[in-house]
Amino acid sequence: MIIRKAIEKDFDQVWEIFSKVIETGDTYVFSPSTEKKDLKKHWFAEYMETYVIEENELILGTYIIKPNQIDLGNHIANCSYMVNPNAQGKGIGKKLCEHSLHIAKENRYEGIQFNIVVSTNKGAVELWKKYGFEIIGTTPNGFRHSKLGLVDTYIMYKNLK
Repeated sequence: MIIRKAIEKDFDQVWEIFSKVIETGDTYVFSPSTEKKDLKKHWFAEYMETYVIEENELILGTYIIKPNQIDLGNHIANCSYMVNPNAQGKGIGKKLCEHSLHIAKENRYEGIQFNIVVSTNKGAVELWKKYGFEIIGTTPNGFRHSKLGLVDTYIMYKNLK
Protein backbone atom coordinates (compact mmCIF):
# COMPACT_ATOMS: atom_id res chain seq x y z
CA MET A 1 0.00 0.00 0.00
CA ILE A 2 1.20 3.47 -0.81
CA ILE A 3 -0.09 6.85 0.32
CA ARG A 4 0.22 9.71 -2.12
CA LYS A 5 -1.36 13.02 -3.01
CA ALA A 6 -4.59 12.61 -4.90
CA ILE A 7 -4.66 13.53 -8.56
CA GLU A 8 -7.53 14.33 -10.90
CA LYS A 9 -7.89 10.74 -12.13
CA ASP A 10 -8.59 9.63 -8.53
CA PHE A 11 -11.82 11.64 -8.35
CA ASP A 12 -14.18 8.78 -9.30
CA GLN A 13 -12.63 6.27 -6.90
CA VAL A 14 -12.63 8.81 -4.07
CA TRP A 15 -16.28 9.56 -4.85
CA GLU A 16 -17.08 5.85 -4.52
CA ILE A 17 -15.59 5.82 -1.01
CA PHE A 18 -17.10 9.17 -0.03
CA SER A 19 -20.60 8.21 -1.19
CA LYS A 20 -20.48 4.81 0.55
CA VAL A 21 -19.31 6.35 3.82
CA ILE A 22 -21.89 9.14 3.92
CA GLU A 23 -24.85 7.06 2.74
CA THR A 24 -25.22 5.53 6.21
CA GLY A 25 -25.73 8.92 7.90
CA ASP A 26 -23.91 7.80 11.04
CA THR A 27 -20.40 9.30 10.95
CA TYR A 28 -20.22 12.44 8.79
CA VAL A 29 -22.26 15.63 8.58
CA PHE A 30 -22.57 15.39 4.79
CA SER A 31 -26.09 14.60 3.67
CA PRO A 32 -26.47 11.07 2.28
CA SER A 33 -27.94 12.76 -0.81
CA THR A 34 -24.79 14.83 -1.47
CA GLU A 35 -24.19 14.95 -5.21
CA LYS A 36 -20.97 13.92 -6.92
CA LYS A 37 -20.41 17.46 -8.21
CA ASP A 38 -20.12 18.64 -4.59
CA LEU A 39 -17.12 16.40 -3.87
CA LYS A 40 -14.80 19.06 -5.28
CA LYS A 41 -15.72 21.56 -2.56
CA HIS A 42 -15.83 18.93 0.22
CA TRP A 43 -12.73 16.86 -0.58
CA PHE A 44 -10.74 18.54 -3.37
CA ALA A 45 -10.90 22.26 -2.58
CA GLU A 46 -7.89 24.44 -3.31
CA TYR A 47 -7.24 25.21 0.36
CA MET A 48 -6.81 21.54 1.35
CA GLU A 49 -4.47 18.71 0.49
CA THR A 50 -6.07 15.39 -0.44
CA TYR A 51 -4.29 12.06 -0.05
CA VAL A 52 -5.21 8.52 -1.03
CA ILE A 53 -3.97 5.11 0.01
CA GLU A 54 -3.89 2.59 -2.79
CA GLU A 55 -2.98 -0.98 -3.48
CA ASN A 56 -2.70 -2.27 -7.04
CA GLU A 57 -4.21 1.00 -8.34
CA LEU A 58 -7.30 0.52 -6.18
CA ILE A 59 -7.92 3.38 -3.74
CA LEU A 60 -8.81 1.95 -0.33
CA GLY A 61 -9.02 5.19 1.67
CA THR A 62 -8.51 8.92 1.59
CA TYR A 63 -7.97 11.89 3.86
CA ILE A 64 -7.79 15.64 3.69
CA ILE A 65 -5.68 18.06 5.69
CA LYS A 66 -6.31 21.79 5.82
CA PRO A 67 -6.03 24.73 8.19
CA ASN A 68 -8.74 24.47 10.83
CA GLN A 69 -9.37 28.21 10.57
CA ILE A 70 -8.20 31.12 8.44
CA ASP A 71 -5.48 33.66 9.20
CA LEU A 72 -4.72 33.76 12.94
CA GLY A 73 -6.07 30.22 13.43
CA ASN A 74 -4.27 28.58 10.52
CA HIS A 75 -1.48 27.06 12.64
CA ILE A 76 -3.86 24.27 13.72
CA ALA A 77 -4.75 21.62 11.14
CA ASN A 78 -8.04 19.86 10.57
CA CYS A 79 -8.30 16.43 8.96
CA SER A 80 -11.03 14.09 7.77
CA TYR A 81 -10.53 10.43 6.89
CA MET A 82 -12.56 7.87 4.97
CA VAL A 83 -11.91 4.19 4.37
CA ASN A 84 -13.77 2.12 1.83
CA PRO A 85 -16.23 0.02 3.90
CA ASN A 86 -15.07 -3.07 1.94
CA ALA A 87 -11.48 -2.48 3.11
CA GLN A 88 -12.09 -1.88 6.82
CA GLY A 89 -10.12 -3.94 9.32
CA LYS A 90 -6.88 -3.78 7.33
CA GLY A 91 -5.25 -0.98 9.36
CA ILE A 92 -5.92 1.63 6.68
CA GLY A 93 -7.27 4.19 9.16
CA LYS A 94 -4.10 3.80 11.24
CA LYS A 95 -1.88 4.28 8.20
CA LEU A 96 -3.82 7.39 7.14
CA CYS A 97 -3.63 8.86 10.64
CA GLU A 98 0.12 8.23 10.89
CA HIS A 99 0.66 9.80 7.48
CA SER A 100 -1.44 12.85 8.34
CA LEU A 101 0.55 13.40 11.54
CA HIS A 102 3.75 13.34 9.49
CA ILE A 103 2.31 15.76 6.90
CA ALA A 104 0.98 18.09 9.61
CA LYS A 105 4.42 18.29 11.23
CA GLU A 106 6.08 18.72 7.84
CA ASN A 107 3.72 21.64 7.16
CA ARG A 108 4.56 23.13 10.58
CA TYR A 109 1.10 22.82 12.07
CA GLU A 110 1.21 23.08 15.86
CA GLY A 111 -1.75 20.79 16.44
CA ILE A 112 -4.63 18.95 14.81
CA GLN A 113 -8.23 19.53 15.82
CA PHE A 114 -11.20 17.41 14.82
CA ASN A 115 -14.22 19.70 15.13
CA ILE A 116 -16.88 17.01 15.07
CA VAL A 117 -16.35 13.34 15.92
CA VAL A 118 -19.63 11.53 16.38
CA SER A 119 -19.65 10.03 19.89
CA THR A 120 -21.24 6.79 18.70
CA ASN A 121 -18.42 6.24 16.19
CA LYS A 122 -16.51 4.24 18.81
CA GLY A 123 -13.91 2.89 16.38
CA ALA A 124 -12.84 6.38 15.32
CA VAL A 125 -12.86 7.77 18.87
CA GLU A 126 -10.65 4.92 20.10
CA LEU A 127 -8.29 5.19 17.13
CA TRP A 128 -7.80 8.92 17.64
CA LYS A 129 -7.20 8.37 21.35
CA LYS A 130 -4.62 5.72 20.52
CA TYR A 131 -2.75 8.35 18.50
CA GLY A 132 -2.79 10.88 21.32
CA PHE A 133 -5.91 12.89 20.54
CA GLU A 134 -7.91 14.01 23.55
CA ILE A 135 -11.56 14.93 23.84
CA ILE A 136 -11.45 18.62 24.72
CA GLY A 137 -15.15 19.33 24.38
CA THR A 138 -18.57 17.86 23.82
CA THR A 139 -21.45 19.30 21.86
CA PRO A 140 -24.66 17.86 23.30
CA ASN A 141 -26.93 16.50 20.55
CA GLY A 142 -24.52 17.86 17.91
CA PHE A 143 -25.33 15.24 15.27
CA ARG A 144 -28.55 13.90 13.75
CA HIS A 145 -27.69 10.19 13.53
CA SER A 146 -29.73 8.35 10.90
CA LYS A 147 -30.75 5.57 13.31
CA LEU A 148 -30.19 6.89 16.83
CA GLY A 149 -31.50 10.42 16.48
CA LEU A 150 -29.61 13.19 18.25
CA VAL A 151 -26.22 12.12 19.64
CA ASP A 152 -23.30 14.03 21.14
CA THR A 153 -20.21 15.01 19.20
CA TYR A 154 -16.66 15.53 20.40
CA ILE A 155 -13.99 18.06 19.64
CA MET A 156 -10.69 16.19 19.68
CA TYR A 157 -7.20 17.70 19.70
CA LYS A 158 -3.58 16.62 19.51
CA ASN A 159 -0.68 18.96 20.25
CA LEU A 160 2.14 18.54 17.73
CA LYS A 161 4.77 20.69 19.49
